[in-house]
Amino acid sequence: MEYAFEPITRKHREAVIDIFNHFVVNSYAAYPERPVEYDFFDYLYVEPRDYPAVAVTSETAGIVGFGFMRPYDSDESFKHTAEVTYFILPSHTGKGLGTGMLRLFCDQALHRGIRSLMANISSLNDASISFHLKNGFQEWGRFYRVGSKFGVEFDVLWMEKCLK
Repeated sequence: MEYAFEPITRKHREAVIDIFNHFVVNSYAAYPERPVEYDFFDYLYVEPRDYPAVAVTSETAGIVGFGFMRPYDSDESFKHTAEVTYFILPSHTGKGLGTGMLRLFCDQALHRGIRSLMANISSLNDASISFHLKNGFQEWGRFYRVGSKFGVEFDVLWMEKCLK
């Protein structure tokens, strides 16, 4: 199966939210306990502004994932730091899509003068933690038992990849 990355636009709204809601309902990768409305796309779509936001597409399966890079903080003091987030449907993981998105984000970050990429991850999301460690991220912060979903408490990890 061949995949492609394309910039997210409003035409991706329903597919992006459907993928996000898959993780809301079935995992600890997305933090809400209940599915979000399609209007949540406006938060995801507006937030990255001029930062990259991509949909992962397949000719046969349609949109199978998405990711975006956004400012870590709006304050000028943090202009060299960005946050990355990605969601890929489980049936399409292990095919290099996450690594491809991360490479794209790293290239875009360096082009923008960004030196550090941050990822905010649930301690119950072992696959994401492993992915980030394998791709050069290090854990630098852990907030203990700050999250609770489906009656289960979890920590939130901050992981960082230094680009320069």
